[in-house]
Amino acid sequence: MYKIETHLHTTHISQCGCLEAREIAERYKEAGYSALIVTDHYNRTTFDYIGVDPAGGGDKIGAFLEGYRRVREEGAKLGLRVFKGAELRFDESENDYLFYGWRDDLLAEPDRIFRMGIAAFAPVARAQGGLIIQAHPYRRGCTPAIACYLDGVEVYNANPRHDSRNDRAREYADEYGLIATAGSDCHRIEDIALAGIAVEHLPSDSMQMARVLRSRNYTLLGV
Repeated sequence: MYKIETHLHTTHISQCGCLEAREIAERYKEAGYSALIVTDHYNRTTFDYIGVDPAGGGDKIGAFLEGYRRVREEGAKLGLRVFKGAELRFDESENDYLFYGWRDDLLAEPDRIFRMGIAAFAPVARAQGGLIIQAHPYRRGCTPAIACYLDGVEVYNANPRHDSRNDRAREYADEYGLIATAGSDCHRIEDIALAGIAVEHLPSDSMQMARVLRSRNYTLLGV
């Protein structure tokens, strides 16, 4: 079985992240993981942190993917596969959505995405094969989105500094037949390798990683 981290932030892009790419890759390799999905925060705070105007010109998505690229480069040195993801937040609420299996052009105009909200974004994302998993839906300040806009729910969030009320998240996923995932929500050293999924066959790229999640053919780790 291959261990995969599904929820991970870098200091390069996420203001709340404390870990640089090299340390992330080395420590996850030591912990026996075979792959990581970098899910840096994609929200207005992030673009302010990296000094990019979400409504301005230039390669905004390229700037956002800097953390992913750095981890991928460090991972390649160690035989660790690194996949592209994001944790989206729209202007309408404090909810966060883990987003997998997307093409760069879909998130190329952040200001437009932030203004859309989950109801408008979901059909656009699905038309391109994207997978929307609500992160920690019962954490303080968050509310579960209407199930028809979700593909899944993070039923186990291992971040030790928050009460994510994972039991409620599991109940919500079960009630509506949604995909269930688990992740470390890694920001600091103490968060490394607390959760994730285990698969029999390691995906080759980010799109295939999303297909694995959609298949539900995996085991949750940390639960």
